[in-house]
Amino acid sequence: MTSSTVSTLDGIIGAGRPVVSVAPIALSAPGRPVPLEVRVSAPATGTDLPVVLFSHGNGWNLDGYAPLTAFWASRGFVVIQPTHLDSRRNRFGFDHPVFPRIWTERIADLARILDQIDTIEAAVPGLGGRIDRSRVAATGHSWGGQTAQALLGARIFDESGQVGEDMSDDRVAAGILFAATGVGGDDLHPFAQANFPFMRPSFQELTTPTLVIAGDRDQSTMSSRGPDWFTDAYTCSPGATDLLTFHGAEHSLGGIVGHEVAETTDENPERVAIIQRMSTAYLRTALNVDETSWPAVRTAFSESNDPIAHVDSK
Repeated sequence: MTSSTVSTLDGIIGAGRPVVSVAPIALSAPGRPVPLEVRVSAPATGTDLPVVLFSHGNGWNLDGYAPLTAFWASRGFVVIQPTHLDSRRNRFGFDHPVFPRIWTERIADLARILDQIDTIEAAVPGLGGRIDRSRVAATGHSWGGQTAQALLGARIFDESGQVGEDMSDDRVAAGILFAATGVGGDDLHPFAQANFPFMRPSFQELTTPTLVIAGDRDQSTMSSRGPDWFTDAYTCSPGATDLLTFHGAEHSLGGIVGHEVAETTDENPERVAIIQRMSTAYLRTALNVDETSWPAVRTAFSESNDPIAHVDSK
């Protein structure tokens, strides 16, 4: 079923193109416990294509999140998805010696991708010479949101309360954070405090233009905070200029991981359709593909009075 809001948004962003998707592509990653593999999805035609890095949530892999990644590719982006070390395919549990460094390896994975665009172009038939390397966005869901936000400038407080290392990447010009964890502190449950040091972010250093997407029924098992925890990147950072909050949405935001996977506890195809289109519009404007896309979509959505979500902007 296509709602009138989805039809309106389609009128702004237009129809999609055929997509070529290739996986797995192996990239160089010296010292990594297992090889780094990525999926690359790109429109079959077109040039000067911007790049979107997508970091998956805990346990996932390069085969997930097709509702987002395939849609973006069909609208003109080269989307690159790594399988991070925490993927269930690798079987590195919480008690595995490699686990404490997975969060930093995730960030390194995205930098490795940007370092090896030549390899990626050569591995995808017909992609050579069609990528615009000056236009890159970092995006991610859940733990992947934390991974992406590091490249956007967010840092981590250490145990003494000092702001840690700057892991941002000046090749990244914009970002989208889907259900990304918020500020840590005493609200974190003991397990999270003990095992997830990255859940103590400092957002003051996140200055890269960013869209935050959250659900108002997303109650984390890692924090005693309510769903507003997932809006902290917007509330606390100078770079996150826009917040899209979906009413009734839980952690999978209606099915961005996949409609029929176990993580989708709140399946809602219309919600996913709106996320697809609004995120595409944001990427187009933030990466200087079309400066009118995001303002037009934001205005159209606000004027629709659609109760499915609301937009806040600074």
